This record gives sequence, structure tokens and C-alpha cells, in this order.
Amino acid sequence: MVGTDETRLIVVRGNSASGKSSIAAGLREQFGRNLALVGQDNLRRIVLRERDRPGAANIGLIDMTARYALDAGFHTVVEGILYADRYAAMLEALVRDHRGISRCYYLDVSLQETLVRHASKPDLEYLTQVTDEHLRAWYRERDLLPSGVETVIDASSGLDNTVKYILRETGLDEVPAVDR
Repeated sequence: MVGTDETRLIVVRGNSASGKSSIAAGLREQFGRNLALVGQDNLRRIVLRERDRPGAANIGLIDMTARYALDAGFHTVVEGILYADRYAAMLEALVRDHRGISRCYYLDVSLQETLVRHASKPDLEYLTQVTDEHLRAWYRERDLLPSGVETVIDASSGLDNTVKYILRETGLDEVPAVDR
């Protein structure tokens, strides 16, 4: 078992440029301190500099980091593409083992909308490194976890509405932030 009855675990998954990182940042901004962000890109690409493949080391690192944060009393957001065929066993075990409230969300954004959102990113260097061809190759339509634990949020739900919805559904909208 991991975390406490009071901790919240939030998993946000979806294709590249679907809004996962923006939602995670919005949750932290709205909630305040005591909300850990466990980002797949950070752990996989920055910490390990590893390619995303089945059985890769980042899967265990994401799991261990989320468990550590929950055990330390942090509400925790795990966010990333987190392909179901590679990450489902870890994510479903994490949800099953968490003592508190756990909620999983899948951002269902079409490939066309993904391309539009990607093109609007302000980081020109990133846009030259990650092309539309990359996005097409990475894209998986409705790559849901097999256990059916995810709430699907479609592209019509804007950033602010999605953040408010997740805060309300997890009960974080009524939990005071702890200034650590």
C-alpha cells in the first residue's frame, strides 16, 4: 500500500500536444504547494535520457517517484503519453495500491487538433526538433488503459474547465494546501 487515506493520485495521459503538461501545471497553480508533479518527459528524457520502449527503466522510476511522493504525504500528478501497452501494468498497480482517492484521465484529442496545438507552442527550437511527422508516428487513437479506470476528456474541454473538473472530482478543491 502507498500514500494515505488523505492523499490524491491523479494520472493524466494522452497523445503528444494534448495538454497533459498544461493541465498538470494548472492543477499545481490552482492547488498550491504539496502537489507533486511526476512528468514522464522529465524522468525519461531529462533524468535518464532514455528512449520510450517496452520495459524501459523510466517505467520503474515513474512508479518509484510517485510512490515516494505519496508516502511523503504529497498529492501526486503523474502525467505523460504513457502508452497503455508499456505503462498500464505499472499505472494500474499504482492506482490499486494507493490508499487515498485515485483518478485517471485520458485526453482524447484528434490528430488534427494535436497538430494545431503543437504548432502553437512558443518554443521554436522544440518545434524544429519535434515535427508533424513525429506527431503522426507517435499518435495512438484512444489508447485507453485496459482496466477502464480512465475518464475520457475530449478536446472541447478547455484548460481551465478541465483543471477545475479534476480538482472538483478528486476533492482537491476542498483540501487546504500545506506550505512545506
